Amino acid sequence: REDGRVSSASVQQLLEQISCVNKAKMIDHVGGVEEGAYEIYNCLEKIIKQDILGCEMTDSEGKDLGNKEDSTAPEEVVFGDVLWDAHDEQEQMEAFQQASNSTCELGFEKYFERLNDLVAAPAPIPPLLVSGGPGSGKSLLLSKWIRLQQKHSPNTLILYHFVGRPMSTSSESALIIKRLTLKLMQHSWLVSPLTFDPAKLLEEFPCWLEKLSARHQGSIIIIIDSIDQIQQAEKHMKWLIDPLPVNVRVIVSVNVETCPQAWRLWPTLHLDPLNSKDVKSLISAECNSANVKLTKEQEEKLERHCRSATTCNALYVTLLGKTIACVGNTGNIDEVLQQCCQCQDTVSLYRLVLRSIQESLQSDKEKGLLREILCVIGVSHNGVSESELMELYPELTSAVLASLLHSLHKMCLLTYGCGLLKFQHLQAWEMVKLEYMEAGENVISAYRQKLVEYFTMQLSQDRVTWRSADELPWLFQLQGNKQKLHKCLLNLFVSQNLYKRGHFAELLSYWQLVGKDKNSMAAEYFDSLKEYEKSSEGEEGMICLADLYETLGRFLKDLGLLSQAVAPLQRSLEIRETALDPDHPRVAQSLHQLAGVYVQWKKFGNAEQLYKQALEISENAYGAEHPRVARELDALATLYQKQNKYEQAEQLRKKSFKIRQKAARQKGSLCGFALLRQRALQLEELTLSKDTPDNARTLNELGVLYYLQNNLETAELFLKRSLEMRERVLGSDHPDCAQSLNNLAALYNEKKHYDKAEELYEKALDIRRTALAPDHPSLAYTVKHLAVLYKKMGKLDKAVPLYELAVEIRQKSFGPKHPSVATALVNLAVLYCQMKKQTEALPLYEHALKIYEDSFGQMHPRVGETLKNLAVLSYERGDFEKAAELYKRAMEIKEAETLLIGGKATSRHSSSGDTFSLKSALSPNALLEHGQR
Repeated sequence: REDGRVSSASVQQLLEQISCVNKAKMIDHVGGVEEGAYEIYNCLEKIIKQDILGCEMTDSEGKDLGNKEDSTAPEEVVFGDVLWDAHDEQEQMEAFQQASNSTCELGFEKYFERLNDLVAAPAPIPPLLVSGGPGSGKSLLLSKWIRLQQKHSPNTLILYHFVGRPMSTSSESALIIKRLTLKLMQHSWLVSPLTFDPAKLLEEFPCWLEKLSARHQGSIIIIIDSIDQIQQAEKHMKWLIDPLPVNVRVIVSVNVETCPQAWRLWPTLHLDPLNSKDVKSLISAECNSANVKLTKEQEEKLERHCRSATTCNALYVTLLGKTIACVGNTGNIDEVLQQCCQCQDTVSLYRLVLRSIQESLQSDKEKGLLREILCVIGVSHNGVSESELMELYPELTSAVLASLLHSLHKMCLLTYGCGLLKFQHLQAWEMVKLEYMEAGENVISAYRQKLVEYFTMQLSQDRVTWRSADELPWLFQLQGNKQKLHKCLLNLFVSQNLYKRGHFAELLSYWQLVGKDKNSMAAEYFDSLKEYEKSSEGEEGMICLADLYETLGRFLKDLGLLSQAVAPLQRSLEIRETALDPDHPRVAQSLHQLAGVYVQWKKFGNAEQLYKQALEISENAYGAEHPRVARELDALATLYQKQNKYEQAEQLRKKSFKIRQKAARQKGSLCGFALLRQRALQLEELTLSKDTPDNARTLNELGVLYYLQNNLETAELFLKRSLEMRERVLGSDHPDCAQSLNNLAALYNEKKHYDKAEELYEKALDIRRTALAPDHPSLAYTVKHLAVLYKKMGKLDKAVPLYELAVEIRQKSFGPKHPSVATALVNLAVLYCQMKKQTEALPLYEHALKIYEDSFGQMHPRVGETLKNLAVLSYERGDFEKAAELYKRAMEIKEAETLLIGGKATSRHSSSGDTFSLKSALSPNALLEHGQR
């Protein structure tokens, strides 16, 4: 529409159709197609974030805003320190949905009874083997039975894994075992360190199963579909041979031909060939969906054909029904029937299906594109997306692609998983190889090379996505190109992507292939990082660098290289403290990881100090009842248990358990939480028609949710309403009003409306100073953020008393000798240095140095950074000898730290709090030269 007028009759017709559709959204747009697509994309993104994914943001409800982390915070919080890949989990959920999609039951009732008997049988009992030929319906049977169990036995915990194509990610044994272990941990509320070493992971799984099953009230059923497709299944699934815990039952499905010999002794449920009734039912269902009527003679012919071992399985009959249904009433059914009857197995029937699709295409160009699409999907690791296909083949239009994919999906050749196109059944891929790749390995190599070139180009454009990290190293491995694989692994973002998604075993296997041991791998990564640091600039660049250092430290820790892990984790901590804020949640993350190394190193004193700091930051940033606080409590509890401090450990575990329970209740069904909250509020307001503290609190929580989703306009609306209601109901001096003021101030700070933020922070501070204890965390929170704002606005004189107050609050909260007090002293000293008040800064630095030395020892990096700051201060005051002496000591600490990793990383950033950053590299020689002058 242009200027409110409809441009054509077809648009008018469309608008009339839309007007009667519930929840339709119309976007007015005049201009280019790309701009219009962008408008629609933005609208969809907004709907998804606000209405569908609102539940993801509920963890921070009811707390002050301030330092918010980005919405891509890793899932690891749920499982302690274990990294988790959302794509792997989504793939399993989709595989389960697809497996259970069929409406036909195929006489499964008799099999359901047998499966139910297994669950009810007394222990000990070995795994049950569900066997059958390819396409016999094993996945369908198991998925249907899972649904029945979930419905009728809600106390039974069912863990399933559907293995896809051999050599795909879903068939990697270490990932499967890790996923099952984490699912068990999640359901038993247990957060414990889990090894990443693939061999240890497989070895320790029976112990985890025993331990976690004992905590579960009810039965546990583990189902692994197509277990024989797992790489080296018999070797990696040894735990199946061990006696299972009394409340655990295991069901696995296998192909008759590929079942390992040792497993054939287990109790077996073999799927019988389909009887004539089931064959008729399946074919009728497909024909009826297309309004195709078969004659009695045609039905009998089909029934006679589907009597051999290879033609009476569920996949073959389904495909046969779809082929006939596609002909419709217009085609020659008898002719198609004749062609089908010549196909004696599923692969040959798939071949007939493909050729019928080819014949329906209008040009040789489209037939060529069909071939390319199927072949490139076949040689990929986990599939290919539609957008990737269009980039790989620029001549492929959206219309042609949509038409081809519709036909291929309808005829069971392709399916979608995690947004990727892949083969729906193994037989479809076998058929494509026979049809298009009879020339052999050369053809396959050519298609692999095409994918290699595509993803290599993405890397050259700094587009490192989970897709390039998934595909490129795997393709180099298959090509046997160790040199390119090595270069790819040294791309820090490729390795980070694989590691952060929990693909530890895969990453390790690539390094083993290029012939590098753990130590040389660690050294190469560290060298690459030092090189990358030289080009890192700006806040965003430094935050990214800190993430890379943390990933390397965690990776080295998981490899058992504890001494090498310290330096990168320490470097990550330094950068985050400088680039962000000493009380930022990401600093807590660094402290937590560093503490984990000290725990494994059995340096419990160091670890306890770091965990306590991380706990303090998390409580201030998120509130005392946030899952991240629970994580720190769990870590401290585990530490105390190792030191035989059982009473302290138990107290912390109870506290953590309550937090996790509450968080789980708040998350509810994980579906549309924000939208439901909004509707609930509207109902409350309609029915009550009055202001209440609860309504005001709900408004505040909604404001926080929208703030965390970066929807600042909607957040401002709710936060303002909350503040107004609280002022009316509770009075303008109530602490709840201070919370609303603080949240609004944080929002204005985010929008760079600093004057508005300043006014609101000041009001919140006045209320909290009057209403709260002098060491209350909420008071400390407002003091800190107003002080940082003053500093940002250049109002240094107004910032000084607040930084001084921050020191007082920390002294009252933690005692005068706590490292947090030292950090607050350093922040104040930095401020004085910026104001050219070196005399006031000096005693503060010296006091902080004494606390750090007493807390951490003489050689701790924080001691070194404070010495460096003192060196700069002494240098600026003209005391060059003292400056040189202090700087030399600082460098000795730095060298001792970096020697642990076998390199000397130069640090261009200061570590403790808001510490003074050196604008140019400062060397001892430079100091001496100035001293002599």
